[in-house]
Amino acid sequence: MEKSIKKYWPIFVVPTMLAFLVGFLVPFIYGIFLSFCKFTTVVDWKWIGGANYTKIFMVNGKLDTTFLHSLWYTALFTAVTVVIINVASFTIAMLLTKGIKGTNLFRTTFFMPNLIGGIVLSYIWLMIFNAVLQKYSMTIVTTQWTAFWGLVAVVCWQQIGYMMVIYIAGIQNIPGDVIEAAKIDGASGWKALTKIILPMLAPTITICSFLTLTNGFKLFDQNLALTGGNPAKMSQLLALNIYDTMYGTTGWQGVGQAKAVIFFILVAVISLIQNRLTTKKEVDA
Repeated sequence: MEKSIKKYWPIFVVPTMLAFLVGFLVPFIYGIFLSFCKFTTVVDWKWIGGANYTKIFMVNGKLDTTFLHSLWYTALFTAVTVVIINVASFTIAMLLTKGIKGTNLFRTTFFMPNLIGGIVLSYIWLMIFNAVLQKYSMTIVTTQWTAFWGLVAVVCWQQIGYMMVIYIAGIQNIPGDVIEAAKIDGASGWKALTKIILPMLAPTITICSFLTLTNGFKLFDQNLALTGGNPAKMSQLLALNIYDTMYGTTGWQGVGQAKAVIFFILVAVISLIQNRLTTKKEVDA
């Protein structure tokens, strides 16, 4: 049986490799190439070198802070949501593994927002936010900070339930006799949490922190539907900034593509660093 599988391995590998080449690798490499070109469609390109990358920061000899603003705004948004989502989902997971009544109902209720599409969810929350803020003569896009906290609230409300499920699975995999032995030895609840539960949850924490980190940097749908980048592009996250550059400004497709390349490198580097740090903690634990 094993020899037969080895003999016919191309039947299984070749279609997957072709799909990977056609669907990802070729467009990715061509996209990098286009970031050095001026184009309106992918076939009418003209090589201009690094001019697109210069235009990201300098326009007509003047500093353009739009992309830099989106960069730090996204970084702050990601940092806040990573902390809130992971702390809240872990806390809820701990509570729902204590055997309280209605656990299954609570799990379903917390998870349901994740089943709603980002655009639909954002439009629903947009009506709620504006209805409340109207009493104070404000809207969600009155300032960049009302928009910021509105985005944080929507994303956290949507993702906490999903991360909660992952944390519950991790907590349930911790041997109960280990915690019981710690209690018998006189360990307090805090010590059991910090010395046993959290170290044994290191792989789960790695998964959840990686997912929330990448989701924060790549967020687009909610940003588009909830704030649209307003006021005056001050609430644009990176993905929406790239979209606006590509499709909102004539002749700037190459600049948008250059921003997309920088965006990819940034997310890849941050993800690798985060994965390296959390994996190191797992080994140390």
